[in-house]
Amino acid sequence: MRGGEGRQSRWSPDSHQGACVTHSEVPVQVTFRGMAVSDALEAACWEEAEKLTRFDDRLQRCRVTIIAPPRHHTKGQPYNVTIDLHVPGAELVVNRVHRDDPKHADPFIALRDAFSAARRQLDDQTRRRRGEEKTHEPPAYGRVRELQRAEGWGRIETPDARELYFHRNSVVGDFDVIELGNEVRFVEEQGLKGPQASSVTPVGRHNRRTG
Repeated sequence: MRGGEGRQSRWSPDSHQGACVTHSEVPVQVTFRGMAVSDALEAACWEEAEKLTRFDDRLQRCRVTIIAPPRHHTKGQPYNVTIDLHVPGAELVVNRVHRDDPKHADPFIALRDAFSAARRQLDDQTRRRRGEEKTHEPPAYGRVRELQRAEGWGRIETPDARELYFHRNSVVGDFDVIELGNEVRFVEEQGLKGPQASSVTPVGRHNRRTG
């Protein structure tokens, strides 16, 4: 039977109860094409969508389209599953067609593998976002606690009482103008021997940026 052509099912807390959806805050939209509506496949979509929030809790929407093979090619032909994910600033699309994989004649296996690919995409996108956030972290402030001018390095005491090494080549401007006790602005980064300061910039009492 091939009813339910193009039917869409959107979860909301008031319209569907069950262990796989009652704790989810992600709107899930499931569309069936060329096949009867399957409550079991819908439930699997909701459950998989909730798992995605473990990779990125900013997930805003999940759209799933399950397309059956053509009617005259039903035996042994794969299901096509498309997943469209929305997170702030990005849209991720997974379109899984395994024409040479007989396992995907089972829509549940096709759905499982599509969500596995979606998790990888979401995980990659989250890693990239976190890397960009780290790159654009605002500078920190500290005071020069130690200065070895002849050797061209010093140490900065941070507000949390740590000491960070810095080299003269990491100073923005003239290293020789830095004095003990000067307040400096810097960016913390990972060096070969641990955390260190880069982009070290002397700041005056009236030049420190706030907010």
